[in-house]
Amino acid sequence: MQAKPGESVVVWAYPVKAAKRQQYEHFVHDIFWPGAKKLPTATQRVFKQTRVMHPTKANADGTYTYLFIMDPYIVGEDYDIGSLVKKMYGAKQGAEHYKLFEGAVVAGKDVGYRVTQSKD
Repeated sequence: MQAKPGESVVVWAYPVKAAKRQQYEHFVHDIFWPGAKKLPTATQRVFKQTRVMHPTKANADGTYTYLFIMDPYIVGEDYDIGSLVKKMYGAKQGAEHYKLFEGAVVAGKDVGYRVTQSKD
């Protein structure tokens, strides 16, 4: 599914420490995405309409930037990774899983953009 003209798309960029790429990818692809099956059907749409993009090379500072593209963005849905992983696995196990994510990303350097799909 792709946004129609005028609909919102959100792109979120996460710089990941070079030495933590495997940990980050493990969290995203082996824990977070499969855990979506444990969520209500309406919330699973968030995952069906979100793509994860992997970097092809390092940034100048040695980090690697991964993108989440929410296309289209669903207003009113929960996109918070920490919140979602706790809903998937419960508070205690979710918090442990979330530490993998937190330990891999460069704290305070993530950035998001909310844009609108153009006509062409």
